[in-house]
Amino acid sequence: MQTLAEHGMLDNGLRVRSMVLPDVFLDHDSPNAMYARAGPTPRGIVKKAFETHGKDFKAETVKLA
Repeated sequence: MQTLAEHGMLDNGLRVRSMVLPDVFLDHDSPNAMYARAGPTPRGIVKKAFETHGKDFKAETVKLA
C-alpha cells in the first residue's frame, strides 16, 4: 500500500500518502530531535500534504501552531 500510495496509484477521489518512520538506525536522542531527523514533524506533515496536492510548500504562506 505504501508504494502504491507514494506513486499516486490510489488517487481515485481521495489522495492517500503514508508517513512512516524510516527503516534506518537513528542515534538515540530526545524524541523531538529524532522526529526532526525522521520527518514526521508539523512542518514535514504540511509539506507532504502540499506535495500530495501539487502545491509548492515554499511558495505558499503556511502558519504552523
